[in-house]
Amino acid sequence: MKRLIAIILAITTTLNGVVMLVNGPLWYASLPGVTDTGPYNPHFVLDIGAAFLVAGIALGVGTWRPAYWPAAVTGAAFIALHGLIHLVAIASGHSHHTTFDLLAIVIPSALALYCAIPDKGVHLA
Repeated sequence: MKRLIAIILAITTTLNGVVMLVNGPLWYASLPGVTDTGPYNPHFVLDIGAAFLVAGIALGVGTWRPAYWPAAVTGAAFIALHGLIHLVAIASGHSHHTTFDLLAIVIPSALALYCAIPDKGVHLA
């Protein structure tokens, strides 16, 4: 089950990165709260899209092939830090989309980190 969750998260994270890279303006206009951060900045969206793309691929590869678990942890670390930023915003009262942030960012980020760490006894070679 852990592996399935990780693959789903890897696919959605990778797709998020692809959309940011291919059609940043659509991504920017579609996600709740993004337009609240200021005007669209194409370079910034491309940079973050690249990070999501790499994080999603690393999470997927590292969970599909347990020997590459460090890649999964690295990808999940980016995702988890992103989730932590949103969690701090929620806790400090600066999130205007709390439900979305919790369901679409915070919980998946915690799951990604959980899924990236191999279970005890898993053959890693």
